[in-house]
Amino acid sequence: MAIKMLFSANGSIVVGGDLSELRLTDSTGQPIDISGETKLFLCRCGASKTKPFCDGSHEVIGFQAADAAAAPG
Repeated sequence: MAIKMLFSANGSIVVGGDLSELRLTDSTGQPIDISGETKLFLCRCGASKTKPFCDGSHEVIGFQAADAAAAPG
């Protein structure tokens, strides 16, 4: 099963699927342990105290995402 990402409306990025091959690292290159996880919720509002993971802060700050995704590049 492929890894899938869902950009939820005004919320987190939901990452699901076969996460066994997904490798997350922090800004210094250190691995982030996600072993055993079947779904991840990643922050995109910038307010989470548990970055890179969502802690629900987007609801408190009233985060408003763009209506549509921008084209890459």
